[in-house]
Amino acid sequence: MIAADNAPNIQLALFKSIVKTVGVGMIVLDAQERVILWNHWMEQHSFYSSEAVLGKTFLELFPELKNGRAHNAIQGALKNNFASLISQNLNKAPFPLFANAGSHVTGERMQQAVHVMPIDMPADLPPEWQLQRHCLVQITDVSVAVNREKQLRELAVELQNQTLADGLTGIPNRRRFDEHMESEFRRAKRSVSPLSLIMIDVDSFKDYNDNYGHQKGDDCLIMIAAALARALGRPCDLIARYGGEEFMAVLPNTNAEGALRLANTMRSEIQLLAIEHAFSKVAQHITISLGVITQIPAHNTTIPHMIGAADRALYQAKRSGRNCVVVHGEPTKPATTASTISTK
Repeated sequence: MIAADNAPNIQLALFKSIVKTVGVGMIVLDAQERVILWNHWMEQHSFYSSEAVLGKTFLELFPELKNGRAHNAIQGALKNNFASLISQNLNKAPFPLFANAGSHVTGERMQQAVHVMPIDMPADLPPEWQLQRHCLVQITDVSVAVNREKQLRELAVELQNQTLADGLTGIPNRRRFDEHMESEFRRAKRSVSPLSLIMIDVDSFKDYNDNYGHQKGDDCLIMIAAALARALGRPCDLIARYGGEEFMAVLPNTNAEGALRLANTMRSEIQLLAIEHAFSKVAQHITISLGVITQIPAHNTTIPHMIGAADRALYQAKRSGRNCVVVHGEPTKPATTASTISTK
């Protein structure tokens, strides 16, 4: 049993022990914003001993925080009895606190969560003390949590990018094409601007795979995808692997002549690769066929309609001898140089 006379001393000793060992920063300020408690955690991370700070005002210690969020919160606690939680998103490191000596040297502050709470004095104190309001500034190191959140965000972005990228070639996949096409189709409809679509197929690719092997076939598709991507000139343009050896290019705000020029540039880029294909029915190297459609989307125009038109143009290119460009609305002959293209 503890004698009643010793109880206050025991409680005070326990309080001092708790304050010393607790894993958060604790600063207690009086009504004049003077420091009356500066715990061991604060000593460790501020590199100021309690003896050096006791009796000093908040602004003597942290003049750069004058009229800042932390200072305003302290004044609100002392004058108006308001508690405040300072947003870590807006104030990542308001106090000059450091994880270790190395961080102190480099000036890299720890990430902080700050809670400011008014303290009412106990009723058993003298009346003059009871009239004085104090406040507690509690500071928590949230660096680990912030870094973990950052890593999770980066992982989420990476996973999203992986779900929108073709696993073999690294260019956008069918899902990304669908999203981009939907977005640009709506934009073209609103702005009454032309939207072009190019469907691309590698000529005699099955014969290439059958005779050179699937590893060579994969390498071939990787080189083709890179060459098609190089042909694009704007960030808004997109080349995607549509499936197998088929690719799609989406060209916002691109008229018929511009789409045809780019299609022929793509065809030339693939020829310049000079990938041997001794089993092709077209040439001694890998070639591509392309179908082009340009439209200004109207109320009765749909994405499947545009894709279908590009597919029909590509089919005509294959029937016309392959290694060429055919544009929708000109079914009689392949177009290999710039010419007027129907936008119907």
